[in-house]
Amino acid sequence: MTKVIKMGFYKYLRELWKSPRKNLKEIYTQRLIKWRKQPAVIKIEKPTRLDRAHSLGYKAKQGVVLARIRIKKGGRNRPTNIRGRKPKKAGLRKFSPKKSLQWIAEERVNKKFPNLEVLNSYEVGDDGKYKWFEVILLDKHHPSIRNDKDLNWICYQAHTNRVNRGLTSAGKKSRGLHKKGRGSEKNRPSIRRNEGKGK
Repeated sequence: MTKVIKMGFYKYLRELWKSPRKNLKEIYTQRLIKWRKQPAVIKIEKPTRLDRAHSLGYKAKQGVVLARIRIKKGGRNRPTNIRGRKPKKAGLRKFSPKKSLQWIAEERVNKKFPNLEVLNSYEVGDDGKYKWFEVILLDKHHPSIRNDKDLNWICYQAHTNRVNRGLTSAGKKSRGLHKKGRGSEKNRPSIRRNEGKGK
């Protein structure tokens, strides 16, 4: 007798998104072709990954906004002086910022919607050149957010401009704050604060 394993709707969604190219096939490819033609930052009505959005705090109500962002993969360009420097000494090669692409994407979305606060984000696609993320934003002045017991913490002054201070989940991960215990002694309060100590 074959054992039947029953799964809920969200669990099926999670399984699909473990390998979207294999499971979604043509839908995934067509989606990326469409997204490439759209602007880099675009406001959307519904989440592409419903299970992931809900697990990160998304609710289908007023005051909650979703935006999708396209960001280039690979290293970033270092800002440089045009004259009076040896290219060898400028540090142009092998430069990578101490931020993940997801954190950079959240900051860019926040710049586009300055009256909203970034709650969290998740990846929805990638090809050879770009990555796409969906960012959940909250309007902390909206009554429906102020009256929501799960989301009204973001209305406090301490959470203002949280994405630029690395307080989102992606920001904390880049700062090494998801790691605890042995080997992470100099991650808190920040890596920069502890530079040069213990040598």
